[in-house]
Amino acid sequence: MPEQLDGTRTRRRQWGAERRTQPLDTIHARPSDRKLVSGRVAIILTVAFWLAYVIYTVIRQFLDYGAESFRFTTEALSYLVVVTFLTFSALMHLVARQGALERFATHVRVPRAELDRHFAEGHESPLTVLVPSYAEEPDVIATTIWSAALQEYPDLRIVLLVDDSPFPTDPETAAKLERTRAVASTIQAQLEAPSRRFREALFFAEIEAEQAPTASVEALRTLVTHHRWADAWLRRHAREHGVGDHVDRFFHDEVLLGLADELRLTSDALEAAIADADAAGNTGITSARAVELQRRLTWTFTAEVTTFERKRYANLSHEANKAMNLNSYIGLLGGSYRYEQAASGTILRAVVDPAEADLVVPASDYVLTLDADSVLLRDYCLRLVYFLEQPENANVAVTQTPYSSFRGAATRIERLAGATTDIQHILHQGMSKYGATFWVGANAVIRTRALRDIEETETVGGFEVKRYVQDRTVIEDTESSVDLGMHGWTLVNYPERLSYSATPPDFGSLIVQRRRWANGGLLILPKYIRQVRERRARGERVGIVEMALRVNYMASIAWGSLGLIFLLAYPYDSRLLSPMVLLAALPYFWLFASDLKYCGYKRTDILRIYGFNLILMPVNVAGVLKSIQQALTAKKIPFARTPKVRDRTASPALYVLAPYAIVVFSVFTFARDFSAQNWGNAVFAAFNALLATYAIVAYIGIWNSVVDVFIWATKWMFYDPSARAARRAARRAARTERRAVRRGIAPEVEIPTEDWRAVLYFGHRGTTMPEHLAAQPTPETQHHDEKTAA
Repeated sequence: MPEQLDGTRTRRRQWGAERRTQPLDTIHARPSDRKLVSGRVAIILTVAFWLAYVIYTVIRQFLDYGAESFRFTTEALSYLVVVTFLTFSALMHLVARQGALERFATHVRVPRAELDRHFAEGHESPLTVLVPSYAEEPDVIATTIWSAALQEYPDLRIVLLVDDSPFPTDPETAAKLERTRAVASTIQAQLEAPSRRFREALFFAEIEAEQAPTASVEALRTLVTHHRWADAWLRRHAREHGVGDHVDRFFHDEVLLGLADELRLTSDALEAAIADADAAGNTGITSARAVELQRRLTWTFTAEVTTFERKRYANLSHEANKAMNLNSYIGLLGGSYRYEQAASGTILRAVVDPAEADLVVPASDYVLTLDADSVLLRDYCLRLVYFLEQPENANVAVTQTPYSSFRGAATRIERLAGATTDIQHILHQGMSKYGATFWVGANAVIRTRALRDIEETETVGGFEVKRYVQDRTVIEDTESSVDLGMHGWTLVNYPERLSYSATPPDFGSLIVQRRRWANGGLLILPKYIRQVRERRARGERVGIVEMALRVNYMASIAWGSLGLIFLLAYPYDSRLLSPMVLLAALPYFWLFASDLKYCGYKRTDILRIYGFNLILMPVNVAGVLKSIQQALTAKKIPFARTPKVRDRTASPALYVLAPYAIVVFSVFTFARDFSAQNWGNAVFAAFNALLATYAIVAYIGIWNSVVDVFIWATKWMFYDPSARAARRAARRAARTERRAVRRGIAPEVEIPTEDWRAVLYFGHRGTTMPEHLAAQPTPETQHHDEKTAA
């Protein structure tokens, strides 16, 4: 692993990795009339060619030959179903794309001065940024929190929700946790000097503004001085920030230097205004505008940054998923709590008087959820909250900018995953055109009032557990979108690029992410159908395009993966093949390639993405099967977080060997159909074999495949003796308890005398206080970065 001069490790760049590091423009280019027309024509042609295939191939076969055999009839119907579903998904892609182009054509950016005027003195809508984190690298977390802390917003609070075990026994894990906990306090300390400087300057600027309607030359010179100071502070911070990879480069260039350049531009404009002042000192800038500019500096460098760990408290949910990490803190908003020690650990008890509280969690009108590997551009909060506070958006619960990818990826697979991410950004923007927006999850501004509407409460172990973001499936944001719709709320994607998120850099981490994405859509689909019925019962109009887009979003991975398996595996009758099928798919592939070029990639990447999806097909099928498993067993599927490490993540052998099996079977199919002169199937099989082989070599790697399979084949040779002994002890205890229950005798549990607290708390001998809680220091003696009462 190469290492920078500052000690920061960076991933070795592969041949074929991305060279471009410049991100895409924040504002989408206005599409030309030609582009808009071609999108509409593509939709029409897709439908027309599908109808032509149904009429001139399938129906004609039945009219000419009738139901000549059960096999042919079954083949014809199944082939028609597969082609119809795949064509429907392609059509939805084109419809969403067209909606995005129409939104980009009409979008007008709100001027800077109008934003400043809206958030002028008197705006009281606190915003809390929640950054859920589990086993993340501290430097990755710091980058995310810095991008949030430098947001220009009048009342901003950032909370790092650390979900790691609070008392790890491994020294390396404990040291990493301490570095993670220190991130918030370090950033808070670094912001203290500029925040204090600009708050004092704002105080004097407001006093001076009350005395004169026009800003004096001296006042503007002072304002220029503060802007120059902020510019220098940001550039110094940028020099001190280690650049280890393309994400660090983006943060350095677009967040730190981007903000510095903007402040320098403002100071240059102010100096030009001073130079143009007349002899009487009239600058042409009102005192109110000067105060707004000073207020902007204050808001940009003022934020409260803190840390919260739900697993320190026994009455909060400890379920291992991101949704419950968010829910635990959202449920505390606006409350005051005191610490109470019990046998199960520390409990947060609500109190009425904040003066009696050990922990005070301020209320917040808006909540911004932000993944720990995401980065926001500087005016994300300002623009999205402004959008929510417009009268016509009173029923919008969630607004977001679907994240884009960081450019300059060091690996081929990360570059291609980034390409699909940027295409998805366009499609999500188009779904908002038809009211079919889904909460994507990496970033979103949410009305707290809307979260209260979808709140669900249950009692677990005597404690009240609140759910806002659903954790029934591993795609919690999708189900929460449906819940909000049931309560009359809508969601909208803001039509700009203001957020970026990391994409998996290797095949192993990509497997974890895509298997999670493929799991859950089928489970949420029945709830969406109930939502449609409820909305229609309320008299709301539910458009057919909205329904089609939403159903496609939730179920297309299932029917797309299974349909492709049918096409790959089954030797369909050559009479069912027709050029009309290829012509129906041609507009989709043509415009997909055009959009790749628009996003800064190559048109030929469409072929690479096809091969990429081929090797991911087993992963998608596994996710779909997990959904079916959950539907049959009614048990939650464990939430698998995408690994975010600088080294390569090993891949399960099944997902490494399956792509090779696809290649072998495609070659076998080609040989069989070639000998049978079934030319259509032969060409299709050869095409799949070629692109899947390329994808294996380029994105998995031959040597990496050998290593991952070797690890799988030899892992039985290695075991942890302590873990094995613990499993044996647990099995012996379970057998003893089962024998006692069969005999009608309560199992005896020896309670040490020092566990009398556990007996008094739990009320019986069968439960003792866990060792890690018995040894737990009280929160009053722990080092916390939480907001505590004075």
